[in-house]
Amino acid sequence: MSAKPITDTLRLLQGGTFIDQCTDKLAGIVKSVDETGKAGKLTITLEVKKQNGALAVLAKVTDKTPEAAPDADLFWPTVDGNLSTENPSQRKLQFGEVDKATGEILSVR
Repeated sequence: MSAKPITDTLRLLQGGTFIDQCTDKLAGIVKSVDETGKAGKLTITLEVKKQNGALAVLAKVTDKTPEAAPDADLFWPTVDGNLSTENPSQRKLQFGEVDKATGEILSVR
């Protein structure tokens, strides 16, 4: 008699929910790796102990799902040591209101 595939045992653990947990965590890792390009990891640990003549199996699944890096905000420093959203070396553009019918500039801000 040969050993059964490990998936048969995984299906028995925690009333059948353990293999579902593993599947969900793996799917999350796959999506995140695809989105971020960073590596992920799924670890399945089966601790087997002898207990009162039987074998107790403690199953644990952990994941290391890569996270996307947060977007950085760009600011320019002022002479006072503050941050500004406006580049001090860039000229300011003047925007105005234009009459749609004639194209005449009505006001400049």
